[in-house]
Amino acid sequence: MCSPMRFLSAHGLIVSFFVSLVSGGCARLPYTTTVIHEDRRVVVSLQRDPDAVPYTHPVQLRGDELSAVLTGFSFREKQRLPLRWFAEEVPPKKILRSDEMQAVVPFLVEGLEKAGPDERVYFQVLAPGMNPAAERDTTAGWIAVREPYLHLVLEHYHAQFPIRKSEQWDLRYPATPPEAKTYLLYFEPGRFWETDPVSSRQAVQLREFLKTAIPASSR
Repeated sequence: MCSPMRFLSAHGLIVSFFVSLVSGGCARLPYTTTVIHEDRRVVVSLQRDPDAVPYTHPVQLRGDELSAVLTGFSFREKQRLPLRWFAEEVPPKKILRSDEMQAVVPFLVEGLEKAGPDERVYFQVLAPGMNPAAERDTTAGWIAVREPYLHLVLEHYHAQFPIRKSEQWDLRYPATPPEAKTYLLYFEPGRFWETDPVSSRQAVQLREFLKTAIPASSR
């Protein structure tokens, strides 16, 4: 027969195991620290990045500078063979249209000014979905700067997010967004698209690019 002390000891080990398992799993997930702006068109927030390198935030960038950088990005959705062969025949798509850029850039600039070294600037650009009553068209990702590089990660491109219902008894509650996809990013001019040696991610050589993209009289 087990003694009470031995039972409590075993119980404590089990509890400690599950606590460490839960805390360890959650510690690697990004979470929102500050909402910069939120309306029906744009959501911009700061996220605590568990994999920050760290970044060199806060960063001062003008709207025209950040717009010039974002305009240089394009992407393809990552595919497995044999679909990859067909995907490579399709020209890369731009991430944001000009009207979407105008809506989101001012708040991305504000986010970079307020972000800390372990935070990234997360964005969602929204529009009515295919079923406007139940879905919202969402393009989402995040940006961060580790001088001299600007990083961008695209997580969703015009994905159909279910609109969260307030009624607890609604069958769609809680509304679960689709999983993030993997995209292959490109940047033009390609000579500014490099590998950040610290994070090993592809990134834009920000300052060198801005020297060519923005006239000296405007800087």
